[in-house]
Amino acid sequence: MTSRVGERERRRGHGRAVVRGSVVIGLLSTLVLAGAGYVAWELRGIAANRADGDPALGVYQQDPERADRTASAVLDGIVREAAEPPTDDKAFAGSDADWRSGGWAPSDPLEARPAAAEPAAGALFSPGNDGDPDHHCSGVVVHSPGGDLIATAAHCVHGGGFRTNLAFVPGYRDGTAPFGVWVPTRIDVDPRWARDQDPDADVAFVRVRRPGYPGQRLEDVTGARTIGFGAELPAPARLMGYPNAAEQPLDCRTTARPAGPTQIRLDCADVPNGTSGGPVLTDGRTLIGVIGGRDGGGDDETSYSVYFDDRIRALYERSMAGH
Repeated sequence: MTSRVGERERRRGHGRAVVRGSVVIGLLSTLVLAGAGYVAWELRGIAANRADGDPALGVYQQDPERADRTASAVLDGIVREAAEPPTDDKAFAGSDADWRSGGWAPSDPLEARPAAAEPAAGALFSPGNDGDPDHHCSGVVVHSPGGDLIATAAHCVHGGGFRTNLAFVPGYRDGTAPFGVWVPTRIDVDPRWARDQDPDADVAFVRVRRPGYPGQRLEDVTGARTIGFGAELPAPARLMGYPNAAEQPLDCRTTARPAGPTQIRLDCADVPNGTSGGPVLTDGRTLIGVIGGRDGGGDDETSYSVYFDDRIRALYERSMAGH
């Protein structure tokens, strides 16, 4: 009898184990289904904010109404425009120092730190259910005849198609757009990027306008950086960008070194996600790269940029020409 009771209890215990297992399996199944539903929702959000453009050329002409809706979404609770743009140049003086005349030294320790916002650098926003934070990348105003051009990383504007919900906020800090909100009219990436996300082509140029301000030119409002192609390396450099989780930029002074013929290496710790597309400057004013390229821009210790060679020059010239 004892053995039979023991057997009965063993079976009861086994039955409870099966029930517990069934409950766990059921919960896991529910979570998996819920997760699948969330993923599907995210994917729908991403797809709704992508367009094919012309992948053979790497060009997307933005629909003006769609762009206007993006600007409205950014200004509707994400950022606020300043009543007047800042006029105190002292906040930006450090970024324009002529390094050749002295005063430049690498960051010590070699790690990124919070920095003052600058008119010609800003954050890229993408409102909507696309799986990204409000601002997810950085960009920089570059000189062009039209005065309407920014540079950033290609992976910031194209992935599974061209992003259609982009807005650029130059000088962004603490929820404020001191120089307005600007939206694309045209996005140019290298066909190598559009075809297979070649890390040696992780650069994009975006022409922009400010909704509600016809005829206003970005460069006239913020100033611009001049691009240096074929930079001699190694060179003193400063990188800058907006972390996803921060409301102000960070920067780091380091040395730009070659990482093979097509990439620039920038050793500096604590440069997190969101800084992609941010400027890499030498002599304070000359843009020699944007954070991106190898390994999506780098890791906790090292950042990368595509080397601005003749292919990047051709992309820049194509974007300015608009064809």
